[in-house]
Amino acid sequence: MNLTHKQRGTALGMLIGFVSALAVIILGVRLNPLDFDTSVEIIERLRVATASMVLVCVFLVFSIGRLARHRFFTPDDIDGAGLTEGTVKAKLLQALLQNTLEQTMLAILVYSSWALLMPGTWLSVIPLAALSFAIGRILFFFGYTSGAPSRATGFALTFYPSALMLLCVIYRVVTTL
Repeated sequence: MNLTHKQRGTALGMLIGFVSALAVIILGVRLNPLDFDTSVEIIERLRVATASMVLVCVFLVFSIGRLARHRFFTPDDIDGAGLTEGTVKAKLLQALLQNTLEQTMLAILVYSSWALLMPGTWLSVIPLAALSFAIGRILFFFGYTSGAPSRATGFALTFYPSALMLLCVIYRVVTTL
């Protein structure tokens, strides 16, 4: 199978993000860089997850604000997507918002599950994943208009930590039933 230049670039970006996500999880689990104890209380687990979710939500608020600001200052878009065709800029900002909403929802659910179900010494994974999310969103936002290869690493840094964490949670649930 011959891949196009864009496909190869996108695959490379996704691979970089996937390897980085593996590193986040391995670093958090094996090294426990934030030095969490095995007997960390539930309230502390939730505090760590919630603080990490705040960082993730900053990017959702930013995305909503960018689109709202654009619509307010653009007469062709002020009535919203349900009532207008939407300018190219509005469609771009809506796509960024939609992807950020999807990634935020996944991260919030996974961070909560991880905090409640995984060993206390693995809690460092959550803030590390949130940091990866932040870096990923920044790269995604800046690379989006240049095409798939330019945004792939940003997408992957946002998505893969959550996806791999979810797989770990599922494995833990299935093996401890």
